[in-house]
Amino acid sequence: MIRLYNTVAGPVFDVAGKLRPVRASWSELIMSDHLPGTIREVRAMTGPGSDPALIKEVNLLAPISTQEVWAAGVTYLRSKVARMEESKDAGGGSFYNKVYEAPRPELFFKASPHRVVGPGQKVRIRHDSQWNVPEPELALLVNPQGLILGFTIGNDMSSRDIEGENPLYLPQAKVYDGCCALGPCLLLASQPLPKETDIAMEVIRSGEIVFSGKTTLARMKRGLQELVDWLFRDNSFPSGVFLLTGTGIVPPDDFTLQSGDDIRIAMPKIGILHNTVAGVLAMSSL
Repeated sequence: MIRLYNTVAGPVFDVAGKLRPVRASWSELIMSDHLPGTIREVRAMTGPGSDPALIKEVNLLAPISTQEVWAAGVTYLRSKVARMEESKDAGGGSFYNKVYEAPRPELFFKASPHRVVGPGQKVRIRHDSQWNVPEPELALLVNPQGLILGFTIGNDMSSRDIEGENPLYLPQAKVYDGCCALGPCLLLASQPLPKETDIAMEVIRSGEIVFSGKTTLARMKRGLQELVDWLFRDNSFPSGVFLLTGTGIVPPDDFTLQSGDDIRIAMPKIGILHNTVAGVLAMSSL
């Protein structure tokens, strides 16, 4: 396994806790048809005299270039229960139970690259929503042939009151500027992550933890390649694609994000994705 970072100075990869520059563009690296097999080439592109930089001293960007971000929903039981509860007054609760049990998963477009933020950058909440939550998820980098090349952490920001009002409002609840965070790195691996891999999240407000939760990939109902195969049905991704695989951590119904909250999502071998919540988006003039 190797951790590849996208920085303002170009791509770097982790060696013994330090980052070494790679003499290639980020797009060239992640667009490789067989990226895990090119790790030897990545190592070769780092000259022995290169000056390593400490990770904390480097300005990290989201590990994305031209890829779309898609997402899978209701892949954990906890998510199904939460979706059913939030939409029960609108009569949409049964939709989520059906999709949890159905062969076909829920898949939806999440973000174009300009809507994605990286580590240390600000995620956003909508001005027309009163109930907003982060959704910590394992994110897959998939090449144009449908091969999973690597893993990172994703935050699928969600406006629960908008989706709960009517399931047809899902795109508005999910897709807006600053709606998605990816990072801190891209973990390249030829084998899937172990099912016991943890995903943990904390939300810190004014120096105090106001929410914390934890789950494992073992709680996911669907397989990773299964989700990828469905996404690629009658669909093409010339630049590859990122796929968020669903969340198993949902805050209680009385919780909503506030401006200034710190969101920290951690996964072993990948690291911590840390973002703060910006002020709400200003209402556009009509």
